[in-house]
Amino acid sequence: MNTNKKYKDSVFTRYFSDKQKLRLLYNALENTNYGEETEVNIITLEDVLFMNQKNDICFTIDNKFILLIEHQSTINNNMPLRCLLYIAREYEKLIDRNIVYRSTLQKIPTPHCYVFYNGVRNYPKEKILKLSDAFLVPQNPPELELNVKVININYEENHTIVQQCQHLKEYSYFISVVRTYLKKGLKLNDAIVNAVKTCINENVMKKFLEKNASEVVNMLFTEFDMDTAKKIWKEEAREEGRNEGIAEGRNEGRNEGKKEKQIEIAKNLLVMLDVKDINIISKATGLSIEEINKLM
Repeated sequence: MNTNKKYKDSVFTRYFSDKQKLRLLYNALENTNYGEETEVNIITLEDVLFMNQKNDICFTIDNKFILLIEHQSTINNNMPLRCLLYIAREYEKLIDRNIVYRSTLQKIPTPHCYVFYNGVRNYPKEKILKLSDAFLVPQNPPELELNVKVININYEENHTIVQQCQHLKEYSYFISVVRTYLKKGLKLNDAIVNAVKTCINENVMKKFLEKNASEVVNMLFTEFDMDTAKKIWKEEAREEGRNEGIAEGRNEGRNEGKKEKQIEIAKNLLVMLDVKDINIISKATGLSIEEINKLM
């Protein structure tokens, strides 16, 4: 299968880039009961957080600024710092810069940051990552803080928020079905295609999958393949490290052999030929004056 590298959305981003879905998801996250009369504005930035992959959703609701990020690999403990930089970019986009120089207090949307963990490694159902944990000099209380709430949305974890939001539950189940087919030995492409068919038959994400089937296969293939690529990069890095270590060892061995040869020549000049001029011995062997003095 030829993966379309032009896709920058993840399946998560594409599926939840819908105002009604986001409204219901937020209700589950914050235990609110917003209806369709509550305005939702999607303000996701392009290519900021994850270099070449737009894998986040940002929206405002009831004067709140919500940043949603999905992870299908190990959680990055630098997420609070990355969210801080992202939020700063968003505020620059939302607010007229000239306003900050006025004396009147400029009100801004209240930020909330969430990371949805959907990886295969064990991870707590919930965890709070704090920006202050990264400070070189701890502060109590910190003068600047940003909390990121990490929620494990793996279907098997059965998190309350997943159960309370039907769209999140269905998405979580879909990813679980893909992994189930992978465990059965199917190739990645076949696993995704079979998962799409299974979920459509089970009325899970049905309309979305029927409408975007080919794109979903492409996007998810890229996402899962990216995880695989990262593992390969790590293995290659370790292998490269080993190779460098071997190369360094060989160089070290060569250098040690060269040094031993230089010392041997110097000893012959000193003892057998009775050469007393240190400068001559230094030029002949490449040893320093100090090294020759030690030999003498």
